[in-house]
Amino acid sequence: MELFSLICAICLLSSCQMQGSSAVTPVFVQKGKDVLLNIMTPDVPENFFILSWKFNANLVLVTYLPDKEPTVSNNYTGRIETDVKKYSLKLNNLQEADSGVYTARVTGSEEERILAEYNVRVQGPVSPVELSVDSSVSSSSDSCNLTVTCRTQDSHISSTFTCDTQTCSPEGGERSEVTTSAASLHVYLLNDSIICNHSNQVSWTEDIKKAEHFCPQLADPYEKRITVPVLIVVITVFFITMLTVLAVVYCRRKRRKYERENRENTVYATPQVESTTHPLNQIPTDASGLSPTTTYSSVGLHTGPVGSPERGRTLPESLYAHVERARS
Repeated sequence: MELFSLICAICLLSSCQMQGSSAVTPVFVQKGKDVLLNIMTPDVPENFFILSWKFNANLVLVTYLPDKEPTVSNNYTGRIETDVKKYSLKLNNLQEADSGVYTARVTGSEEERILAEYNVRVQGPVSPVELSVDSSVSSSSDSCNLTVTCRTQDSHISSTFTCDTQTCSPEGGERSEVTTSAASLHVYLLNDSIICNHSNQVSWTEDIKKAEHFCPQLADPYEKRITVPVLIVVITVFFITMLTVLAVVYCRRKRRKYERENRENTVYATPQVESTTHPLNQIPTDASGLSPTTTYSSVGLHTGPVGSPERGRTLPESLYAHVERARS
């Protein structure tokens, strides 16, 4: 009996040592992408016999032997990349069929144990989402009801929001559910915006609509108060500016018209020769005392001597005026 208990204890201890203490690490990968699975190299014994990566505990993907190149399964040739120093596993172009548990095991001189274990889930990108809103507004109420529907290709959820002049609130709380493709469909409010979100661990998409577009009660009361005064000020400034421009144009036109008429009505005075007591400057008159109608004046060089010049001094030539009365 004691021998049987000892054997069971050894088997249990061996099983625990083989499984190791490492937990399974979840990894989510988008379809068509790559994944790199690492192990802690200090955990690898210096003189190990064999190190292998397995898929779902039975399919051997890669085998590492000391001082030898790693061996890759024929089914994964061209899809797996290895590293002889880090003993890592890189799997390219993952598909849904690649979802499963990937385990790295090492066998040494004393034991076989798990170095790393990953639960890989391959997911496709989520489909687009559409958000529709139907509003019910009462003219005698300060609130409105919004019926919201969040829809994808294979699922949909609906929710109702009650909005007043301040904010909106969902009836029964926020709604969310898991779709048939293991994605999450969620509709909620954020700063008076209605958001419909469709997501999984590798991608997401959403549709957003403003609640105030469907519920007039949500319009900012401050904006309501300032809209009319601002509009009045803008219109007043516009009309004052237009009147000022028209007044300036009218004044300029009046001024130009006045200046033009003033030039047309101006009488220019005829210049007259001022008479002096000098005989040459006196204008003879006829018997009636009237001045002659026209007076002709010609000026020329004096041709005769004027007095006796002093010795050694030459007098300049003199000018004289000969005035004749026009014949009547």
